[in-house]
Amino acid sequence: MALSMHKDSLNNKQMDSSKYVRYTPEQVEALERVYTECPKPSSLRRQQLIRECPILSNIEPKQIKVWFQNRRCREKQRKEASRLQTVNRKLTAMNKLLMEENDRLQKQVSHLVYENGYMRQQLQTASATTTDNNSCESVVMSGQHQQQNPTPQHPQRDANNPAGLLAIAEETLAEFLSKATGTAVDWVQMIGMKPGPDSIGIVAVSRNCSGVAARACGLVSLEPTKVAEILKDRPSWFRDCRCLDVLSVIPTGNGGTIELIYMQTYAPTTLAAARDFWTLRYTTSLEDGSLVICERSLTSSTGGPTGPPTSSFIRAEMLPSGFLIRPCEGGGSIIHIVDHVDLDVWSVPEVLRPLYESSKILAQKLTIAALRHIRQIAQETSGEIQYGGGRQPAVLRTFSQRLCRGFNDAVNGFADDGWSLMGSDGVEDVTIMINSSPGKFLGSQYNTSMFPSFGGGVLCAKASMLLQNVPPALLVRFLREHRSEWADYGVDTYSAACLKASPYAVPCARPGGFPSSQVILPLAHTVEHEEFLEVVRLEGHAFTPEDVALARDMYLLQLCSGIDENTVGACAQLVFAPIDESFADDAPLLPSGFRVIPLDPKTVTDGPGATRTLDLASTLEVGAGSNRPAGDGEPNNYNLRSVLTIAFQFTFENHLRDNVAAMARQYVRSVVGSVQRVAMAIAPSRLNSDMGPKALPGSPEALTLARWICRSYRIHTGAELFRVDSQAGDALLKQLWHHSDAIMCCSLKTNASPVFTFANQAGLDMLETTLVALQDIMLDKILDEAGRKVLCSEFSKIMQQGFAYLPAGICVSSMGRPVSYEQAIALKVLNDDEENHCLALMFINWSFV
Repeated sequence: MALSMHKDSLNNKQMDSSKYVRYTPEQVEALERVYTECPKPSSLRRQQLIRECPILSNIEPKQIKVWFQNRRCREKQRKEASRLQTVNRKLTAMNKLLMEENDRLQKQVSHLVYENGYMRQQLQTASATTTDNNSCESVVMSGQHQQQNPTPQHPQRDANNPAGLLAIAEETLAEFLSKATGTAVDWVQMIGMKPGPDSIGIVAVSRNCSGVAARACGLVSLEPTKVAEILKDRPSWFRDCRCLDVLSVIPTGNGGTIELIYMQTYAPTTLAAARDFWTLRYTTSLEDGSLVICERSLTSSTGGPTGPPTSSFIRAEMLPSGFLIRPCEGGGSIIHIVDHVDLDVWSVPEVLRPLYESSKILAQKLTIAALRHIRQIAQETSGEIQYGGGRQPAVLRTFSQRLCRGFNDAVNGFADDGWSLMGSDGVEDVTIMINSSPGKFLGSQYNTSMFPSFGGGVLCAKASMLLQNVPPALLVRFLREHRSEWADYGVDTYSAACLKASPYAVPCARPGGFPSSQVILPLAHTVEHEEFLEVVRLEGHAFTPEDVALARDMYLLQLCSGIDENTVGACAQLVFAPIDESFADDAPLLPSGFRVIPLDPKTVTDGPGATRTLDLASTLEVGAGSNRPAGDGEPNNYNLRSVLTIAFQFTFENHLRDNVAAMARQYVRSVVGSVQRVAMAIAPSRLNSDMGPKALPGSPEALTLARWICRSYRIHTGAELFRVDSQAGDALLKQLWHHSDAIMCCSLKTNASPVFTFANQAGLDMLETTLVALQDIMLDKILDEAGRKVLCSEFSKIMQQGFAYLPAGICVSSMGRPVSYEQAIALKVLNDDEENHCLALMFINWSFV
C-alpha cells in the first residue's frame, strides 16, 4: 500500500513538471531579457535565473528549458518565414518580368514573320514584272536600310529653344522605350545569362543593327529614386568613364529635367584613341510611376547645341539609350537598361575593330556593370555583405576605382594630365611617357608625398601586343598566382621605395633582384566574385649580408577581375600598387598591371601544329590527322585572339630620369618576354584521339611514368590503383590524369628539398597551380608541421616496404589556402630496373577548408 502511494506521488510530480505552464507578462519579460543576452542558457544559468528572479521561483528548471527551446524555434520560424516572403516577392517580380519578356518576344516574332512575308511578296512581284535585277536589289537594300538604320532623320532645331530640346527629349524617350520593352532592336540572349531570383538578370545583345547595343533587365531591393541616383552617377560604376560634366540643366513642365552632358571615356589599349560623347539626358516619370532616364547624342541630324571641341578624342555617338526603373510591390525595383552606341569603328586599326564591334564587350563593360553595381550597393545596404579589416564597403569600392582610374590614366597618357612622350631607344616596342607635373594629379590618385621637393615625377612604360589562342582569364589568373614567373623583386623594391621617408634610397633596380614569395590576403569581392580586392605580401629572402637591407617584406594593393573562363566578352585585368604597412584610407596609389581584352573569335585555317596543350605536363600534342572544325567544342574557342596591354609606373628624380627610363624599358621588355613564354605554355590545343606521347625534359615519357606508378602500387600494396577499361596505349595515362584523388610525384634527392615533377588534374587543382609552375613547388612548403613530422617518421618504412599510409591532416596550396584530406598514401615509384625513381603521394578525399 505504501509502495503504491509512493508511485502515485511520483507520477503526479512528473505530470506537474511536464504540464503546460501559463506565464505571466512579468515572467515573459524577464525571460525575454535573458534570451536577448543568451538564447541558449546552460543548466547552471537557468538555475541562477530562478534564484535571482523571484517571479520565476514557482517554475521548474525543466519548464524554463522548454520555454527557451520554444523561443528559439519561434525565432527560427520567423526568420525562415521572412526569407520565404522575400524569395516569394523576388519570384513574383521575376515572373512578371519573364511574362513581359515573353510578350515582347512574341511581338518580335510576329514582326519578323510579317517582314518575311512582305519581303517574299516584293521579291516575287519584282521578278514577275521585270527581267532586270535592279528592282530586286532595290527592294532588298531598302529592307536592310530600314533594319539597320531605325533612327529617323530630323531637321536642325533651334539650339537656344527649350521647346526644341524637349522635342528631342520626347523622341529619345519614345525610341528608348521601344528598345527596352518593344521590338525596335532584334535582341539575342547572351550565353550563360540565366534568369532567376538570384541571377544578375536577363541580358541580351543586338543583332543586325547600326552600332553595338546591349539590353538587360533585373531586380534589385532598392527604391526607384535611389536606383536613379546611383545610375546617373556614371563615373562611380563605369570604369572606362574619365569624366562626366553636366554643362546645363533645364527643367521641363512635366516635372522632369533635361541635361546637356559632355563625357570622356578611356581607350582600352595603347593602340587606339579615346572616345568622348556629347549627349542630352532626359529624366522624367511615366504615368505608372516608373522613372525613366534616357540619353542620346546631339548631332547635326538630331539638332541641338554643338558640343565642346575635341582634340585627343574621337567623337562617338550614343543612340537612344537609358534606364527604365519600375517600382515593385512590396519594395524594390525592376530595372531595364539599354546601351546603344556607335564607336566609329573605322577610326581604329583593323585588328582592333572587334573591340568596337562587339555587343558582348559593351554588355560586360557598361550594361552588366551597372546592374552589378546596384546589386552590390543593395546588399551592402541590407547588411548581407560583411567585410573584414574594419573597412567600410564604400572605402573598399573607392580603392578599386582608384586602382582602375590610375591604370587607365597610365595607359592613355592624356596631355592635359601632364603626360608627354619621351624619346625611344630606336625600338618602338615599349612607349615611355613622363609626367613632371604631379600637381595635376592632386585630388585624384596621387599624393604630393610621393614626389621630392627638388624635382621629380612619374614615368610610365607601356606596351601592347596581340595574343593568339590564349584565354584571357587563364593568363591573368596565372599572372596573379605566380608572380615570381614574371616579376623582379628588385623592381618591386624600387616601386615601393616611393612610400618611404627617403623615397629614393634605391636609385635603380638591379637585374635579377632577390628571390621572393607572395601571400595573398583577401580584402573584398563583388557579389558574383567577378572582381577581387586583395593585399599581397611579398616576402623577400636575402642570401648575402649586403642584401639584408633590401630584402624586406613589401605590400601591394591588388585588383583582379575577369578570371572566370565561362564569361563571354569580359575583360581580364590585374592591377596593383605598392602600399605601406599602415595602408590608410587615403593612401597614395601608383597602379601598374595587365589588361587582356578578348577579340571575337576569327575563323583561321592554321594547322593544329600552331597550338600547344597544357594537359599532362605538355606531354601530349595534337596528331597530324586532326581536322576538328573551328566552331566545335567548348565556348572558349581555340581561334581566340586577344589584345594584351601592359603598363608600369615608377617615380623618379630629375637627375635619375634617364636611368629610371632605361630600367623601366628593360623591365617591360622582360615582362613581355615572360608573358609570351607563359602564353605559349598555356595555349590550349584541340585534343582528339590521335594524341601521342612526348618526352619530358629529364623525365620519362608520360605513358611510362603512369605505368611505373601503377606497377609500383600493385607491387607494394598487392592491389590495383584502378582498372583500365580500354586497351588503348594511352588509356592508363588518361585514367591517371582524370583520377579523382590528387596524385603527384616529387623527386627523391637526398641533397635537396623534394620538388614536384608531375601531378594529375586533381593534384594541380589541390595545389592551385599549373603544370608550368609545378616544378617551382617544394614538398615541405605544402605540408604543415605535423605532416612533415609524420612523413619524416614514416620515410624509412616507405623505403623498406615501398609504401605507408599517412593519417588525415592539413596541407597548404601554392596560394596559401588550407586543404584537408582524409588519408594520404606515400608510395616509392620504381623504374623498370627496380631502382628508386621518385616518391608518389596520393591525397584521398581532399577539399579546401
